[in-house]
Amino acid sequence: MNIRYHRFGLIGYPLEHSASALYFAKKFEREGLTDYSYSLFPLLSADEVRPLISNTPGLQGFNVTIPHKQSIIQFLDYLDPLAREIGAVNTVIINRSGPEVKLRGYNTDAGGFKNSLNPDFNHTHALILGTGGSSRAIAYILKEMGVEILNVSRTKKDVLTIRYDELTSALLEKFTFIVNCTPAGMIPDTGSAPPLPFALLGPRHFVYDLIYKPAETKLLRLARESGASTQNGFRMLELQAELSFAIWMNASNDCLPVTGEQ
Repeated sequence: MNIRYHRFGLIGYPLEHSASALYFAKKFEREGLTDYSYSLFPLLSADEVRPLISNTPGLQGFNVTIPHKQSIIQFLDYLDPLAREIGAVNTVIINRSGPEVKLRGYNTDAGGFKNSLNPDFNHTHALILGTGGSSRAIAYILKEMGVEILNVSRTKKDVLTIRYDELTSALLEKFTFIVNCTPAGMIPDTGSAPPLPFALLGPRHFVYDLIYKPAETKLLRLARESGASTQNGFRMLELQAELSFAIWMNASNDCLPVTGEQ
């Protein structure tokens, strides 16, 4: 099927905070891709993705954001080995052959996060706030870098997860890199923040918030006021978007079936 109009987009819910549509509009303009577009598709559930594809002519791929990065996997046909290992997907290619539609899933969050870190990054222990799809990509990269990680959540889920009220001075003395993978503080809920003991933070700490709207979340403001270094998620957004674009433009067949023998 020769699709002369190329559509891409983002699925998730809510999407009011997303800068992806503007980013890709500028990207397509810079690349001279006048027949390309990028749209926001707010889906309450990942099981709406197949009907969306059927009802959106020209849709060739999409990004995935909260809360569907893990639940989307059951609706895919193939997974890139990295996405399989991480257990989360944020980029999908749509392969059409007549009436047949095959979906291939990838993870560019991991590469975007890794490439967004300063070359002089030297932290050896990290706290990851949240246990969703984004946290899986962050954990994968940090482990690859030899960083010891500990997940922090409002509820204890496993031996590698602690509650916020279990954060002690001794732990924060050791775990100096903190990554927020929760939506706390994201537009429109800008008055909230993960309940860290901010009085225990200082100049040795580096707090990284994957949120980029607002540019300085309450978490980052409180961390900065405590003396910590801070970074928001906009650079990661840009870098993972570039990786997604490269995947869409250079689709390969290196994926594995989601189900059955590997």
